Amino acid sequence: MTDLQQLKEWLHQCRHNIFLGGAGISTASGIPDFRSAHGLYMEKKQGISYEEMLSHRYFVEHTEEFYDFLRHVMLYPEAKPNPAHYALAKLEKDGLLDAVITQNIDGLHQAAGSVHVIELHGNEDRYICPTCGRVYNMRYVMDAQGVPRCECGGMLKPDVVLYGEQLNQQDLSRAVWYAMETELMIVGGTSLVVYPAAGLVSYLKPQAKLVIINRDPTPYDKSADLIFRQDLAAVLSEAAELDS
Repeated sequence: MTDLQQLKEWLHQCRHNIFLGGAGISTASGIPDFRSAHGLYMEKKQGISYEEMLSHRYFVEHTEEFYDFLRHVMLYPEAKPNPAHYALAKLEKDGLLDAVITQNIDGLHQAAGSVHVIELHGNEDRYICPTCGRVYNMRYVMDAQGVPRCECGGMLKPDVVLYGEQLNQQDLSRAVWYAMETELMIVGGTSLVVYPAAGLVSYLKPQAKLVIINRDPTPYDKSADLIFRQDLAAVLSEAAELDS
C-alpha cells in the first residue's frame, strides 16, 4: 500500500478528521509565503522587520505606514482558491473532514466552499470601526487613500491578530477541542514553528493519526505517521479524488 492509499484509507476509516494549514496552501493562489513577499518593498524599509510592521504598536504609532505596507505586501484581492482549497472543501462535503483550522487570513477556504473553518489569525477581508462597530471589506481599504476611515469618522482596524495581540480565545478553544477529539489530523503547508497554532499537534490523542504534508522538515516529523514532501495541492487532490 502506498502512502497516498493509506491516507485515503484513514480518511474513510476515521470518524473525525481535521486539517491544520498554513501559508503553504495559498502559494499556488499567488500569495507568497509570509517572509518571501515583496523583498523590494522591504528594501526601502531597512531595519524594520515584517513582525514589527504587523505589530499592534506599529499600527497605533504609524497607522498610515501600516496600511501602506498592508496594501503593497499583505493584501491580494484578486487571489482565488487553488486545487488544495477545493480538495478540502470536497472532503468536508463528502463527510470526510470535520473542520479546517488555518493560520491564514486570506479567506480562500470559505471561497472554495469549506464551511467549518477556524481562522486563528482572523480575516483580511474584515475591517472594523471601533467607534460604531461597522464592518468594511478589503476592497474598501484598497480603494481608500491613506488611513481608511468609517463613515462615522472612526479609524478602521483590520480584524486580524497583530503581533503583540492575543488570539481570539473562543477560536483557539474550538481548535483545541477539535484537536483533542480528532482521530486524524492532516497538517499541510506549515512549518509548525508558530505557536499557539503549532501546539495543537500536542493535543492529539495517543491513538490519533498525524499526517504532515510539507516541503521542508518540521519539529513534529518524528511524531508523524505519514510524511509527504510532494506538492500539497497534488496530494490533497488525490486524497479527495478531486477531478483535475
